[in-house]
Amino acid sequence: MALVGRRDGRNFGYGRQLSYAGPQALKDLFGGGHYGTVKAHSDRWRAFVRRCRSEGGPGFNDARKINRQTLLDYAGYLRQQVENGELAIATAQNRLSSVNRTMAALRGDQYVRVASPSKALRMPRTGVRTMPPQGQDRDHVKRIVDVLSEHLQPRAAAIAQLARATGMRLREAILADIPRLQREAERYGKINIQDGTKGGRSGASAPRWITVNDYIRDALAFAHQVSPDGSRNLLAPDESYLSFQQRIVRLARDILHKHYLKGFHELRAAYACERYEQITHHLAPTNSGGCRRLDPHLDREARLKISYELGHGRIDVVSAYIGGRT
Repeated sequence: MALVGRRDGRNFGYGRQLSYAGPQALKDLFGGGHYGTVKAHSDRWRAFVRRCRSEGGPGFNDARKINRQTLLDYAGYLRQQVENGELAIATAQNRLSSVNRTMAALRGDQYVRVASPSKALRMPRTGVRTMPPQGQDRDHVKRIVDVLSEHLQPRAAAIAQLARATGMRLREAILADIPRLQREAERYGKINIQDGTKGGRSGASAPRWITVNDYIRDALAFAHQVSPDGSRNLLAPDESYLSFQQRIVRLARDILHKHYLKGFHELRAAYACERYEQITHHLAPTNSGGCRRLDPHLDREARLKISYELGHGRIDVVSAYIGGRT
């Protein structure tokens, strides 16, 4: 047994550190076997622990303090990450499920759990977009950029421009190495999105080149202009990503909503729809209402290209941006 203390003690007897206690309880639960399952649950549990210890988390390091509200708050945090494009819906649901399983292993009962991760996230695990994304009209986006700038939110305005011009996720836009991208645009006529990407997809093993146009050049120039002194991205040298989200992104999101944009992620979908039309010379399925048939080979070619440009490893994910296959 992996118990190191009394069962009614700190972390239910599995040690003083929450990050250590969860994996030990899982090893007990699975009898020392199922190594892959234990590792997957443990990795997701540690993501939960990082949130618990973060500036915006509850600050717990003892599983006895975790209650159902703690898990519901975590679900809200994951939902925000999905909306920001930082997590896939499936990843968020898996993280909640693993927290459920680990809490059951620690406690020895099912009293503290999220009954339905999908309902807690209020998002379907897989989805096909049926409504056109907001932000496809570039004049609409320009008005939002102007309003953000007027409200002393130039860095949020830069995010909006980068997301619409390149399909970057929120995190990618915030952490983009702007001088490098500008050099690549000048030298190669394309840029390689590498900073802030999901799942370790970066470097030579996962290139993500986007052909440059005037919109991208303008977006990079504006981002360079509003980048804080001493920084290569949109974060100030003494600013954390979390504090930027809390101080800048949260306020900017309210402005987006007032101007009929659900969030920065909609601009990523708008980019995908535009690229589908450029590649196929047909409207994206979500824009056409799915009322016409397209050569399936051309449709697949476009989806593969868009999947690559958005930084996804699976072609089926593209349906959430442009609609189902024709």
